[in-house]
Amino acid sequence: MGTFTVPIEVGDLAGRQVLPVDALVDTGASDTVLPQDVLDKLGVTPIVRRPFRLADERIVEYAVGQARIRLSGEEFIVLVIFAPEGTMPLLGATTLETFSLGVDPKAQRLMPVPGLLK
Repeated sequence: MGTFTVPIEVGDLAGRQVLPVDALVDTGASDTVLPQDVLDKLGVTPIVRRPFRLADERIVEYAVGQARIRLSGEEFIVLVIFAPEGTMPLLGATTLETFSLGVDPKAQRLMPVPGLLK
């Protein structure tokens, strides 16, 4: 599958501050990842620290917080990972599921998918 980016807007929980971000769609990432300096600028605060396995198999611990994400005409509060400054923003699988979006790898776009209740 080729990789592609999508424009999202990231905001604080109250929705007072919002920044546009281009995020790499990464269905292999469980959560959405944003550089800590972006989240700090928005006033997003960590609520917990959790371990994460990186692509090179290393385990690292990052802070986790909550942010408001706008994508495809909708807005939800999702978990976000505080990554080191300079890290490419990633739109992870749980955020895609929250927005009921799937990936069309051939067209390199997001597409609506029905939720599962079975």
